[in-house]
Amino acid sequence: MKKVEAIIRKSKFSDVKNALHDVGVNFFSYWDVTGLGNEKEGHVYRGVSYSTSDIQRRFISIVVNDDFEEITVSTILKAASTGEVGDGKIFVSDINEAYRIRTGEKGKETLN
Repeated sequence: MKKVEAIIRKSKFSDVKNALHDVGVNFFSYWDVTGLGNEKEGHVYRGVSYSTSDIQRRFISIVVNDDFEEITVSTILKAASTGEVGDGKIFVSDINEAYRIRTGEKGKETLN
């Protein structure tokens, strides 16, 4: 099993969510995060423009079977890309085991 984590633009979240559903990824967790990066966002408040290094993003966490890693990553890459600095990052790591709390099952079947 693999854990796919992505940090993406908040404005691309709907596109990514819909694309993941289209390829069969129907369960994932997400939350809003703030971070630092190469992109500097400009803000306008009451007509005054200012720049900040704190960048608002959405963090997505998905656990998939090994054979679904490539399609999950490629789907996020396509849906989240704008071609500009600040599109985000994707991280993939191994998951040793998974358990379904309700039944006590373990293994890759718990992801279905």
